Amino acid sequence: MMLNFIFLCLSLSSAVTCSKSTASGRSLLAGPPTVTLDYGTFVGFQDSAGITQYRGVRFADAPIGDLRWQAPVFPPSQRLGRVNATQFGKACIAATQTSVTTGTSEDCLFGNVYIPASHQPGTNLPVLVWFHGGGFQGGDSHSATPNPILQSNRSVIFVSFEYRLGQFGFLGGAQIKENGALNAGLLDQRAALRWVQRYICHFGGDSKRVTIWGQSAGAGSTMFQLLGNGGNTGGLFRAAMGDSPSLSYLPSFTDFYVQDIFMQFSGLAGCNPSGEIDVMSCLRSADSNTLALAGSHTIGARASTLFTFAPIIDGTFLAERPVEAFRNGRFAHVPVLFGSNADEGAHWSASLRDGSANTSMPNATETTVFNFIKGQFATFTRPSFDKAVSDFYPLSDYNGSFSLQGQQMYGEMRYICTAALITGAVGGEGLGAYHYHYENPHLGSFHGDELAAFFPGSTAANADDKLLFAAMDDFWTSFVVSEKPTAENGPAASWTSVLTTDGSPHIQLQPQNIVSEKITDALSARCAFWHSLTEELKS
Repeated sequence: MMLNFIFLCLSLSSAVTCSKSTASGRSLLAGPPTVTLDYGTFVGFQDSAGITQYRGVRFADAPIGDLRWQAPVFPPSQRLGRVNATQFGKACIAATQTSVTTGTSEDCLFGNVYIPASHQPGTNLPVLVWFHGGGFQGGDSHSATPNPILQSNRSVIFVSFEYRLGQFGFLGGAQIKENGALNAGLLDQRAALRWVQRYICHFGGDSKRVTIWGQSAGAGSTMFQLLGNGGNTGGLFRAAMGDSPSLSYLPSFTDFYVQDIFMQFSGLAGCNPSGEIDVMSCLRSADSNTLALAGSHTIGARASTLFTFAPIIDGTFLAERPVEAFRNGRFAHVPVLFGSNADEGAHWSASLRDGSANTSMPNATETTVFNFIKGQFATFTRPSFDKAVSDFYPLSDYNGSFSLQGQQMYGEMRYICTAALITGAVGGEGLGAYHYHYENPHLGSFHGDELAAFFPGSTAANADDKLLFAAMDDFWTSFVVSEKPTAENGPAASWTSVLTTDGSPHIQLQPQNIVSEKITDALSARCAFWHSLTEELKS
């Protein structure tokens, strides 16, 4: 341990530099692409498209044993020697898992680096960092193979990272505050960004031109990184993007809601918090399977809630809720590109096991819709719901469908209005703020459907879809390069920066129809209503 500690201190105290002759960090000798860092040598590969990949690159120590619910140890404290970086590292354990399954582990703090074929040794490219979605309870980076992005008109290096999930990354409670670190998953992301600053030059990346990006919880992550430490980025990134940023329920670590989850989880893990044992020592000595099962049972006890484990107000990294922070200017003042899809709220309620909160049931009523929303925002009140219905979401607007009414409410309050909030706040500071709305009648406009433009997966795209996707690839990558989205491929419109605090105008992204539009007064009023409830919704 002493040797590890000495190595860690030496690593932290000495900067890592890249010589001009080997700016890419790749071996000048024949053979597979190789990068040597101060804690290991990583051997990658080049795929059939000419993209150089380094997979499963450790960026922090394994967060196991005494390092559970602690801030990540960065840089890695042990020398790794020569590492085969051709396979993904283990994904972080999802909160829904009842055991540690193949391909998952607590030892999951790995990243992946993708270098485009167009990269020329000796030059440093802008860097795009991806944080995956999954409600802070699931997901991984492995499916985000960025070939469309890296084959666009702009050359960027793409980096993706894992971060702790569910009970391993977002368990709250006073006990963790006293003997650990809250929001460990967000701190993992912060460590990943520090890794980029320290090491990306060895892969041919420019640490001064880093943009962070994510979708859903990944977009929520980029939002929280904008808010972290009161908006002080520490120079870790210069711009941020987010597809469908999630404005989730954000109680304080002192709230009963958070402490109740901790108590239940601890008890299910065999560490009765009301007994005489040291709960944190007990939890840190438990095996991974026990903690996985306890987490899944904790989720199972909340049949009307989609995401039990999520970020909370911790008083240090996150001291203020998003609506308040963006209103008060306490966020990172960097250019942003955020947006949402037309049907963000669809399908969520139908996945709930609690029939009284599942609006797809044939016996659904207005109370079912209320229960659905309250299941996600525990302090939501019936009077506020009734006002929402009477003033903004009358059932008659949805042909008497409680399912459609509920999905519109949820989609706007959680995702659509959040993109408007972020871009409106940043635009109000005179910075570049670009807001989009994605709608594709052919392929669908549900939560996550726009990712077909950036990652392989959609086989049903027609010529119009592909033209739209090419333009979107151009928009996103040009923003990474120049902080302004422009498109050379396909139909394109001038993407005007947001001019008003309600996020207007936004660009409409549709096949054969890319136009700049003013946000309607009706949507602006609905968003203003939801944001007026920030204290009640803890959002």
